[in-house]
Amino acid sequence: MSMHNGVTGARRHGAGEVPRAHGKVYLVGAGPGDPDLLTLKAARLISEAKVIVYDNLVGDGVLALVNRSARMIYVGKEAGNHALPQDQINALLVQLAQTGVDVVRLKGGDPFMFGRGGEEMEELVRSGVPCDVVPGITAACGISACTGMPLTHREHARSVIFTTGHLKDGTVNLDWPALARPQQTVVIYMGLGALDIICRELIAHGLPGDTPAAVVHAGTTNRQVTLTDRVDRLAASVRRAEIKSPALIMVGSVVSLHELLSQAPQRDELALAG
Repeated sequence: MSMHNGVTGARRHGAGEVPRAHGKVYLVGAGPGDPDLLTLKAARLISEAKVIVYDNLVGDGVLALVNRSARMIYVGKEAGNHALPQDQINALLVQLAQTGVDVVRLKGGDPFMFGRGGEEMEELVRSGVPCDVVPGITAACGISACTGMPLTHREHARSVIFTTGHLKDGTVNLDWPALARPQQTVVIYMGLGALDIICRELIAHGLPGDTPAAVVHAGTTNRQVTLTDRVDRLAASVRRAEIKSPALIMVGSVVSLHELLSQAPQRDELALAG
C-alpha cells in the first residue's frame, strides 16, 4: 500500500454526472488495537475507503483491512512528535473533502475520547463539510476487558474517571483531590511521561501509597505488557521494566483483581505487587 502526503486534484466526472460540492469525512474509531474489536460500520468503511488519514495508534491489524488501492496519509501524533500539527490535520481533512472524495479519518480508540475528534469535527462543520462519527472501543474499556481489571465493581469502585496526563499547554495540572478519592477507578491516558508526578501528587492529596495500580503497554495487541504494583512504587517499577508508550495507567483497588480475572495468560505480564 502506498503512503504519501498531499492533496489530490478534483476527480473527473462522466457525462451527465453531477459533481459533488464536498466529499464526506468519517471520523472512525479504530479501537485499542485488536481488529476484532472494530465495529461493523468501522470495518466496512475502512475496507471501502479510497482515502484514509490515520494516526500512529491505529493497530497494524486494523490497517491490514485497508483496500490496497486506497491512498494512505499518515499524520503521526506520537507522544511529543506529531507528523502534522493538529491545525494542519484539520485543514487537510477540509481540503481533501473539498475535492469531492469521501475520507476516512482513522483514529485509535474512540474519536471523542482524547482523540481530538471534537476539534476536527468543529473545523469540518465550520467549513460546510459533511461529517459522520463512528465510535470505537476506547483503550480503557479494551484494556479493562483483556486484563481482568473491571472499571467498576461493587466491592471496589463506585465510579470511574477518565483523564489525560498530557494537557494542551504541556502541564500536568489535574484535579488531584478528585482523582485521589476512595472507591473509584482512575484511568489516565497519555500519562507515562509524567508518571512520577502523577503518583507523587495522588499520594500527596490523600491516596494511600499501597493502592494497587497498573501500566498497560499496547493493550489488546500481541505486544501487550501489563505491569502491576503499588502506586508508591509504580514509577520506579515502570522505569526498571523499560515500558514505553503507548501505555495506559489504571489506579484503584480493581487492579487487585487482575491476577484472578485475567483472560489473557498468553501475553507478557510483569506482576510486581506485594
